[in-house]
Amino acid sequence: MTEENPLDPTGTKQEVPGEEEVLEEQQVPEEQEAPEEQEAPEEQQEEAQRKQNGDCSEKPPDMPPAPAEEAGFVHPEGGWGWVVMLSSMWCNGTVFGIQNSFGLLFVELLKRFGTENDADLRFRTAWVGSLAMGMIFFCSPIVSIFTDIFGCRITAVGGAAVALVGLLASSFVESLGLMYFTYGVVFACGCSFSYQPSLVILGHYFKKRLGLVNGIVTAGSSVFTILMPYLLSGLLSSLGFQNTLRVLCTLIFVLILAGFSYRPLLPPKPKSSQSGQSRLRQVFNTNIWKSVGYRIWAFGIPAALYGYFVPYVHLMKHVEERFGADTNKEVLLMCIGITSGIGRLIFGHVADYVKGVNKVFLQVSSFFVIGVMSMMIPLCNIFGGLIAVCLLMGLFDGCFICIMAPIAFELVGADDVSQAIGCLLGLMSVPMVAGPPIAGFLRDKLGSYDVAFYLAGIPPLIGGVLLCFIPWVELKRRRTEKKEAQSRDQDVTQKMIEQEKTRENAKSKELDSVV
Repeated sequence: MTEENPLDPTGTKQEVPGEEEVLEEQQVPEEQEAPEEQEAPEEQQEEAQRKQNGDCSEKPPDMPPAPAEEAGFVHPEGGWGWVVMLSSMWCNGTVFGIQNSFGLLFVELLKRFGTENDADLRFRTAWVGSLAMGMIFFCSPIVSIFTDIFGCRITAVGGAAVALVGLLASSFVESLGLMYFTYGVVFACGCSFSYQPSLVILGHYFKKRLGLVNGIVTAGSSVFTILMPYLLSGLLSSLGFQNTLRVLCTLIFVLILAGFSYRPLLPPKPKSSQSGQSRLRQVFNTNIWKSVGYRIWAFGIPAALYGYFVPYVHLMKHVEERFGADTNKEVLLMCIGITSGIGRLIFGHVADYVKGVNKVFLQVSSFFVIGVMSMMIPLCNIFGGLIAVCLLMGLFDGCFICIMAPIAFELVGADDVSQAIGCLLGLMSVPMVAGPPIAGFLRDKLGSYDVAFYLAGIPPLIGGVLLCFIPWVELKRRRTEKKEAQSRDQDVTQKMIEQEKTRENAKSKELDSVV
């Protein structure tokens, strides 16, 4: 027979004592039991009452006070948050709209800093765009630290100001070497410091609608990628290269103003009393590297991206060489932008129905399609074929981007996901920088882009094959953990049985002595 102890905070069942325990109760005066019942804390009685009503939540007695965002903070889910969302959307669109349209600037740089007789002109010029894209990702781990220390507003406004200085300085540069520094480093680093806080600040205003808001914000890059080619084409033809960069500075100035809207709502984290070494471990989290699946993912994706940025840089020049300078080449970037936005919405919704690390297979499929489409570019002898290729590339580009965060959650958990994504973006910077110059070098040596695009399709295929091992590794890890858990449960059960036998033997001996 069992009964429930009302003062037991865990709501566990206790065995009703037998005859031997009744004898022990008789030895305790009744006046000593009543005060204990009267002195029972009211909170403990309320806790027991909650458990009887079906509420299984419990709070350890010595737990430190919950953070403000959990205890009393309520996300507004709108209000000023909509202004913040539009500011973040502008940031996302400005940064990646300019970067994705670099192919048009690349054509102008070739005319400005060299001639067709230069043996390595495309190799040297491609470094400008590849450095810019690479530095945006390379700075991501550093930006996350600055955001934690100084906050979203200061980091974003300061980054946008640096980007404005870099872009304005690029409009006065007269040599390719200085362009590497002003555009490829200063402008790109400023964009990186402005971009990442625009995503972090959304968590201050939205929780239930965070998925929807993130989708709208990231769609900003697709919208700007659609519009920016036509804007740049018109500006370059009417104002020239230098004045075009100065006009783009107005977009960055608006980005500075947008950064001032990032008003933080969540209270700052209390300063920890931990040692400097412990705080250093929190900043540079090594737990993410304990996951074999994450290690494969963190090196498989960079391996796939050596050819990823090549079409964004060299496709415009390839179209000029294949179909003529008067071809409406801007429509290709527009196609990539449109279907990339559609892909983010479609595959983001599809990912909700794919369980666990099987989401990796969506990313694998995107790499396979992107790789094959890159190899198809030289085979397209009609412009309509290139449009079809760009539509498919954009669609699966959106799949690759929107599925990154869900996979990171599955591999390392919610506590370490920020560091996991930051480290991945940092590793992605290396192939982003190396791919376009290699393609430009091949064009300079071989006289056409055909081989460059063929080779650009190989890394996505290799990276996709590597990612296929992640579900198998994670399944094996979970089976091992399950076996270990079962073994521990059996050991615990055996020990409990032995302790119960020892307790019964002791009680029987005590009863015999009393009798």
